[in-house]
Amino acid sequence: MPLTAESAAQQIQDRLKDIQQLIHKVDSERRRAENSIASLVRAQQNPNPKLKTLLQSKIAEANQEEATIRAALAKIHEIRNIRNERRIQARNAGNKEAIRRGALMKMVQLSAQTLPLFVGKPGERAPPLCGAIPAESNYVAKVGDNVAALAKGIDEEENWILAEVVQFLHRQNKYDVIDIDEEQKDRHVLSKRKVIPLPLMRANPETDGHALFPKDTVVMALYPQTTCFYKAIVHRLPQTATEDYEVLFEDSSYLNGYAEPLPVAQRYVIAYRTTKKSAGSGSGNLSSA
Repeated sequence: MPLTAESAAQQIQDRLKDIQQLIHKVDSERRRAENSIASLVRAQQNPNPKLKTLLQSKIAEANQEEATIRAALAKIHEIRNIRNERRIQARNAGNKEAIRRGALMKMVQLSAQTLPLFVGKPGERAPPLCGAIPAESNYVAKVGDNVAALAKGIDEEENWILAEVVQFLHRQNKYDVIDIDEEQKDRHVLSKRKVIPLPLMRANPETDGHALFPKDTVVMALYPQTTCFYKAIVHRLPQTATEDYEVLFEDSSYLNGYAEPLPVAQRYVIAYRTTKKSAGSGSGNLSSA
């Protein structure tokens, strides 16, 4: 059943109210946790036979606070899905979005900044499509997901572009994608090997450093203020969950073959793939793009 604008607005409003209540609950639980820490410190300073029981109760309180935070994050994710579903329905109905270039670039940046952060439980490893961890071989990107797509332009040259999945053609094992660039809005039907799903979650460098590309790794990265991916080398890793990579884009106009470091969000740094054009020349050279 199609999701109407009124229904979507009501569903979002309901979830915002839930989030507000959960935030108040988290605040209350955090104040209680602060008191709990103080009582634990006092108990450790003075021999207390009930210390173990006290510690177990405080762990249970901490687990409850974690569950409340995760519930709030789940509501935020639901809101993202509702808005995305409405946008896809509007597009399928023929209501084309008229987005100026500047606004599009802000949307691309915001999409990366608001990408959910993976917060695992003790011992839990980051899953596929978290940071640098690729999708599983049988994975199929969902309708509306952003991907990197190797598509031909007007000049018939293939380039990796930022695109959105329109549908997956199961019989053909191909993707139908659309260029997110408002000036192009071209549709492309591409084989799975020409489509790379983008990360669905950010990796936290402080807890999941294994889910980031190591320094000096050759990657493909979205060049700032464009919708194209180019060959680059990881120069500096994010140090916190909100920081970007710093990458060196390949550029033959520089003596060492690489431009000065530029920041690129985790969402737009992916594993490097060679193309026919890159086989002999090094691919994605900015000076020739």
